[in-house]
Amino acid sequence: MHLNFAFTTVQTLWALTFAALLVLLVVLLGRDRARRYPVFSFSIALIALRLLASRMLFGRMDPILSGIIFLVLALIASLTMLAVVVELARKAFAGATPRAWAIGTALLLLVGGSGTVLWGPWPAWSAINGPSTSALLLHLAQIAAQRCYLLADLLAVELCLVVVYAGRRFHAGWHSHTQKLVIGLSVAAFAESAVRGIWQYIATHAVPHSQAEYEHVLGLQDKLYNANSILYIVVLLWWIVWLWRDEADARLTLVHGQNKPAATATPELLAPAAPVAETTAREATAETSSPAPATDETPKSK
Repeated sequence: MHLNFAFTTVQTLWALTFAALLVLLVVLLGRDRARRYPVFSFSIALIALRLLASRMLFGRMDPILSGIIFLVLALIASLTMLAVVVELARKAFAGATPRAWAIGTALLLLVGGSGTVLWGPWPAWSAINGPSTSALLLHLAQIAAQRCYLLADLLAVELCLVVVYAGRRFHAGWHSHTQKLVIGLSVAAFAESAVRGIWQYIATHAVPHSQAEYEHVLGLQDKLYNANSILYIVVLLWWIVWLWRDEADARLTLVHGQNKPAATATPELLAPAAPVAETTAREATAETSSPAPATDETPKSK
């Protein structure tokens, strides 16, 4: 009996991404990081669920029903990513004054909101308004999910710049888990935004005149999404390594706690790490401006 274990590039990247997400969840739960970052932990679990659903449901059920399921999950995931940015910002700048919080939030939302509105062409109303109310709602939900993802990506990049510059003055120094999470999130967000922008440009300007040119354009799409998936796996490994390790400030406090001022020996830092428990792509939704639908069934994860 001959067994064929050949995997395509997409299948290999899917398997590696899913395995990395599961390992990250084990680290979050086993090292008690999920208690500190509950929204981030939920987002990783949701990404793993969407990745598994894409493999189990694609092509195995009614296309309309599966499209609705994926769209609802995408909308929930996009809103969750916004909540992750808020959670990390609160962790990073827990000691900031209300006035500083208000000014910083307003500036980030102004820049991120402007980028979200100006990024790429908005679909015409005639293309959104379908033959029925349900079709209209589905189109609006798809646009909302895409724009929420874009807003979360832009805010993540902005937050990373602020945390790297001023995080050490609060609770997000270089050796903190919060800064490591923000850096990984911003790298994944920047890569996804870049891939989205490059593919939008190719899709709106490419005019294939032959079948070979058409296949070449689709090949570029696959290469862009595969590169994004590889980078997301690297980000997952970054999170796994740093979340497994204790924060440097926490280890110092445990060893030299008697020489530290009482104000620095917080209960959160003094808490021992929990034992390891038993044993995240976000995938990006394909842009509706593509010249043709993607040829593989696996959503490209971040």
